[in-house]
Amino acid sequence: MLVRRNVTSLAPALLAAVLATAGCAARDEDPEPASGRASSSATPHGYVEGATEAAEQQSRLLLGDHTTGEFRVLDLITGDVHRTARRTGVTGLTTDGRFGYLHATDGTHVLDSGAWTVDHGDHVHYYRAKIQDVGELPGGTGTSVRSDAGVTVVTGADGKAGVHPRADLEKGETGTPVRLPGRYAAPVVPYAEHLVALTRVGDGPARVVVLDRAGRRVASPEPECEDRKGDAVTRRGIVLGCADGALLVHEQDGTFGAEKIPYGEAVPQNERAAQFRHRPGSATLTAPAGRDAVWVLDVTERAWSRVETGPVIAANTAGEGAPLIVLENDGALHGYDISSGKETAVTAPLLADVPAAASGRTGAPVIEVDRSRAYLNDPEGKRVYEIDYNDSLRVARTFDVEVRPSLMVETGR
Repeated sequence: MLVRRNVTSLAPALLAAVLATAGCAARDEDPEPASGRASSSATPHGYVEGATEAAEQQSRLLLGDHTTGEFRVLDLITGDVHRTARRTGVTGLTTDGRFGYLHATDGTHVLDSGAWTVDHGDHVHYYRAKIQDVGELPGGTGTSVRSDAGVTVVTGADGKAGVHPRADLEKGETGTPVRLPGRYAAPVVPYAEHLVALTRVGDGPARVVVLDRAGRRVASPEPECEDRKGDAVTRRGIVLGCADGALLVHEQDGTFGAEKIPYGEAVPQNERAAQFRHRPGSATLTAPAGRDAVWVLDVTERAWSRVETGPVIAANTAGEGAPLIVLENDGALHGYDISSGKETAVTAPLLADVPAAASGRTGAPVIEVDRSRAYLNDPEGKRVYEIDYNDSLRVARTFDVEVRPSLMVETGR
């Protein structure tokens, strides 16, 4: 059963969507490509056949039980739950904002969540469409998927990568990829109509290379990245986690550069930032800093902050002005002021059973954040909490779901 509270009416939203579309037609003679857009001219504003434009973000949660293979899509606008095909052997779930990637030992299944946002910089468009299975991408354990508006890149555990046209996925097909030459030391990440990759010669540290979409090298920024772990795409560029801090790869007027954002001191390996989480579109990243602290990286200011907390299970933040949200091993959410490090809010215990050292493990709870709400999955309780992080971490809604949601990502953002 699904419990809903404060679900807004859709009628005003539909009217506003018509007005928003009409207004945008006057503003956008030739809009720039943005996330979710199928092509530069054939599908203006990111529209694809069968989609409906809406006036507000069409957030959906992809939920799955990695032990049974049961998956669901929870529509956060209507409160409806959509049943999807059972997928056994899934060890991880990722998303690019629209498509969910169900990583298994023998391949990666693609699920179209039917919700996405197109960001034109000065305004955005929101779309919703039917939920559908797309198909299988090659690559088993260790395969990574990274996307932008034009392509989806699949990098295998062996370092080989293939580039799939985004338009194929939007049509419900996986298509035939363009195989990139060589092998890469980390996932290949689409950025600024190019591809950013790490290469390594022998046992030396990895170096950044920038490729065009066919795999030809166009730039080789100088900084190295030793012991790369974690990556994130922000409005300021791509962030790569390295042994001595972060490496920021950025582009301006067609020129690519890279710069280090060092920790400022030696950090033990088990306390380095290894897996970044943030609100899509934000330039503030979070990552566990060992057992009892969280790293916060302000990409704009090129600065790290270490916030001392209790034992960390999950962490995230909406960015500038928003609190750092941490699920600690007491089962409660704790809010911290990032600049001072002081605790500002704490909920009652929401999760009754939080395993020790769960952070980063398959099936561990996660915190998803969008522009107004955060979401926490409770696998053992078979529920999801919606949190108003601007109101002292108030629980706004509680969704009871019929599956054990040990995996969760948010789409539509």
